[in-house]
Amino acid sequence: MYGYVRVSTREQNEDRQLIAMQELCVPERNIFVDKQSGKDFDRPQYQRMVRRFRPDDLLYIKSIDRLGRSYTEILEQWRVLTKEKRIDIVVLDMPLLDTRRGKDLVGTFLSDIVLQVLSFVAENERSNIRQRQAEGIAAAKARGVRFGRPPLPLPENFGQIHKDWRGKKMTLRQAARACAMPVGTFYSKAVKLEDPPEQRAACSEDRQIF
Repeated sequence: MYGYVRVSTREQNEDRQLIAMQELCVPERNIFVDKQSGKDFDRPQYQRMVRRFRPDDLLYIKSIDRLGRSYTEILEQWRVLTKEKRIDIVVLDMPLLDTRRGKDLVGTFLSDIVLQVLSFVAENERSNIRQRQAEGIAAAKARGVRFGRPPLPLPENFGQIHKDWRGKKMTLRQAARACAMPVGTFYSKAVKLEDPPEQRAACSEDRQIF
């Protein structure tokens, strides 16, 4: 008897899955835990467990998404485990996914249908999560929330260099070099200091790079 437990991050709690395995009397040494995304099966504990499998072993997992989240990879891995490794798998949250039962044609057919549906749902949920994250980030940016590192402060000489550049005493490239900045960074910082907006537009007309 084996048990496989997975959470997506180290901050998530695997206790619920572990308790389920203990209630089934799965030996502690045969419970393998990964704290890693389910996007693929390149997980150290999962691979270690698979190497130990022998025909007629039994694997318990709490739900199909604990096995993985990629529709095609779940189906392929299920085939490898049941056909090549010749083990049985029990998905605790879905009694129909119990390869010990219904090994006749009808039972196998029903199990395959349920597996495909649940695998698709698991991957679809993962896609929905990514979409919700993207929408949340877009909404936060619209509210003015900034992501990433805060901008570095302007160098002490920026004001004077900016004035000299606007006074045609130096080129844009010379001004950027004097402030130890890339040309594009210096120019964007300079434009942000120049108001009103119509003045910014005028600035772009006399941009000179030599």
